Amino acid sequence: MIINEMDLSDAVVVKSGKLKSAVWNDFDRVRKGETYIAICRHCKKRLSGSSTSGTSHLRNHLIRCRRRSSSNGVLAHSLVRGKKKEERIEVHDDDNDEDDEQRKDEVLSIVNVRYEHDVVNAGLDQRRSRFDLARMIILHGYPLTIVEDVGFRVFVRNLQPLFELVAFERVESDCMEIYAKEKHKIFEDLDKLPGKISVEVDVWSGSGDDSDEFLCLTAHYIDENWEAKKRVLNFFKVDQSHSGETLAEVVMTCLMEWDIDRMLFAMASSHAPPFGEDVANKIRDRLSQNKFLNCNGQLFDVSCGVSVVNQMAQDCLQDCSETIDKIRESIRYVKSSESVQERFNESENELRIDDPTRWDTTCTMLEISLERKSAFTLMRERDDDDLDSVSDLEWERLGTVVEFLKVFVEVINAFTKSRCLLANMYFPELCDIHLRLIEWSKNPDDFVSSLAVNMRKRFDEFWDKNNLVLAIATILDPRFKMKLVEYYYTLFYDASASELIEDISECIKALYNEHSVGSLLSSSDQALDWQENHHQHHQHHHQPNGVVNRKEPDDRLVEFDRYINTTTPPGEDSKSELEKYLEEPLFPRNSDFDVLNWWKVHTPRYPILSMMARNVLAVPMSNVSSEEDAFETARRRRVSDTWCSLRPSTVQALMCAQDWIRSELESS
Repeated sequence: MIINEMDLSDAVVVKSGKLKSAVWNDFDRVRKGETYIAICRHCKKRLSGSSTSGTSHLRNHLIRCRRRSSSNGVLAHSLVRGKKKEERIEVHDDDNDEDDEQRKDEVLSIVNVRYEHDVVNAGLDQRRSRFDLARMIILHGYPLTIVEDVGFRVFVRNLQPLFELVAFERVESDCMEIYAKEKHKIFEDLDKLPGKISVEVDVWSGSGDDSDEFLCLTAHYIDENWEAKKRVLNFFKVDQSHSGETLAEVVMTCLMEWDIDRMLFAMASSHAPPFGEDVANKIRDRLSQNKFLNCNGQLFDVSCGVSVVNQMAQDCLQDCSETIDKIRESIRYVKSSESVQERFNESENELRIDDPTRWDTTCTMLEISLERKSAFTLMRERDDDDLDSVSDLEWERLGTVVEFLKVFVEVINAFTKSRCLLANMYFPELCDIHLRLIEWSKNPDDFVSSLAVNMRKRFDEFWDKNNLVLAIATILDPRFKMKLVEYYYTLFYDASASELIEDISECIKALYNEHSVGSLLSSSDQALDWQENHHQHHQHHHQPNGVVNRKEPDDRLVEFDRYINTTTPPGEDSKSELEKYLEEPLFPRNSDFDVLNWWKVHTPRYPILSMMARNVLAVPMSNVSSEEDAFETARRRRVSDTWCSLRPSTVQALMCAQDWIRSELESS
C-alpha cells in the first residue's frame, strides 16, 4: 500500500532511545502493523521510517520542506553535517515512497549534489511550479514520461532542491486540469461571439502505417474586435467500426456539448476517409431539419482549396513519372563522379534529386534540369550506353508541366501565408487556375491537353460545390463586390454567364434577408427590454395623487417625425444595406488593405451586412495552416508516438490545450 494513502487512525507512535540522528527532531515515527512511517512535523508528509531505510531521504526532504524552511529562515546546519560543501546522496521519488524494496528500485544512484548553508526558501510555489512544468510539456509536445527520466530529475534537483518532483500520474492530472480551465475560457469566448462559427474537420493519424485515426474539429470565427480566430475544439479517436451515420452523430454530440450547433455557418473538410462526403451530408441534413442553417444549407459543406490544387499537381507528376525517373537517374549519374560533374559544369548546390514526398521539390528539380537541358543532351551523346535519355519531345512536355506546377506552387503559397486566411482571398487565385485550365486543355499536344482535361474535371468538381460561397465572400470585399464575379464568369461561361451571375445575386440577397430577419428579432428583443424599463421608469415618476409628470422632451418632436415622413421623397430610404453597398464605388486596391478593419469601421453604416460579412469571411476554405507542410504528397498530420499511446481523453486534452496555449502566446 502507498504510504500517503495508508489509514493511520490506529497507528502507534514509536519512542525509542535508538533514534540518535538529529533528523528525528523534525519527524514523528509511527508504526502501522509491520510498517514504520516517518511523518514530517512541519508539512505532515509521510516517508519510510524503516530502520533499514536510513535517514538520507529524511534529510533530503527537510531541505525541500517549505514550511520548515519558512519557519527556520535557513536550512538547518544539521542537515549538512558539518561544513562540507559536497556529499554523495541518493535522490528518491518522494511522491511514491512505499516500502524499503520499492524505494531501492527508485534510487537514481548518482551524483555529487552541492549544498550551501545559506540556501533559503525564496517563496517557492510548488503548485505553480508544477503547472509551469505541465504547460511546458503541453506547449512543446514533450512526452509526459519526461518527469520520470533520470536526467531530468537530476537536473531539477540540482536546479531547485525545494521543488518536489512529480510522477507521470501527477503531471497527467495537472495537464487535465489545465485543459479544463482553458476549455472554460474558450467556452466563454464562444458564448459571447456576435456572429456565427464555421468548423473545420481534419483527419490525423498516428505515426505508424497501421496507426489509429483521429478527427480534429477546429472553430473559425471573427470575434467582437473583428479579429479572425481559430481554436481546436475536439480531438478524438475514430473507431474503425463506426458507420458514417455514427460518426456524424459523434460530431453532432461534440458541437452540442460546446453549445454551438445552432451557431454553425459552414463546415469545411477535405472529405478524406473516414470523414467522407456522406458524413458531412448527414450533419447538414440534421442541422437543416432544425432550421439552423442559412440558405437551406447551400453554403454549409465546403471543400479544401489546397487539397484540390495538391491533387492536380500530383496528377501532373503521375502522368510524367517515367520522364521524371529518367531525370532523377541522369542527376544521379552526374553526381556519381567528379569527372562527370566537371564535364557537366555542375555546381553541387544547384542540381539535386527531389524529395518524392514533397512535390514542390520535384518542381524545382525539373525547373533546374530544364535550364541544363543542353548539358544533359550533350551528356547523352557522349554516354549514350549508360543512360536512358530524355527525348526532345519529353523535354518539351516537361516544360509545360513545370509551367503548371509553378502556378500551383504560387497558389498554395498564397493560401498558406496566414494562419487564418479569410474566405475572400481564395476566389481570385482559383479563378486564375480555372482560366489556365481552359487554356491548357486547348494545347495541340494530345498528351498535354489530355492532362489538362483530367485536371479540369477534378477542379470542376470542387468549383461546382464551392463557387457560391467563394463568390459571396468576394462580393463582401469592397475592392471587388459584384464586378470581379461578373468579370471572371463572363470569361468562363460566355452566353450562360448572366444566368449564373443572377443565381449568385439571388443567393446573396436571400442570405442578406435571413440576416436581416435575425437582426430584427434581436432588435425586437432589445426594444421589449427598453419598453419594460421605460414603463417602470414612467410608473416611478407618477405623482402620489395620480397626476402624471409632464411629457418627456423627446415627445415634443412627434410632429416633426410626421413632417419628415411626409416630405421625404418615396424610395430614398427604401434601399437595403446590400443595395447601397453594391451601388457605391469600389474601394481602391492596395497591398495593405485589411477587409476586417474596413467592415469594423463601416459597421454603423451597414449593421446587417457587416454581420453577414463576419460570418462569410470566417469560412475556412482550406484545412492546411501556414505552419504545416502543404506540399506533402501524402498530406496527413500525425500525432507523436509519445502522445498517441496515451488514453484518448488525455490525447484530446493535450492537443486542444496545446493549440489554446500557443494561440494565447501568439496573441500576446
